[in-house]
Amino acid sequence: MSETQIKNGSQSVANDNWLEIVREQVRSLKYGVVEIVVHDSQVTQIEKTERLRLDKPAARPGVRTP
Repeated sequence: MSETQIKNGSQSVANDNWLEIVREQVRSLKYGVVEIVVHDSQVTQIEKTERLRLDKPAARPGVRTP
């Protein structure tokens, strides 16, 4: 496998072990998406979007929720 440049925030990281990076990103998520960008059959970028789930507020007596 050839060396791949993978963006990490504002810097580029030289890494030929992109699969381990994907695993690490998935392990660090509770809710979200890990996206792999490929150009010319090479992984060039890994993006992680994390979601923060908020519990529904408790129903208050006399107040209707939609």
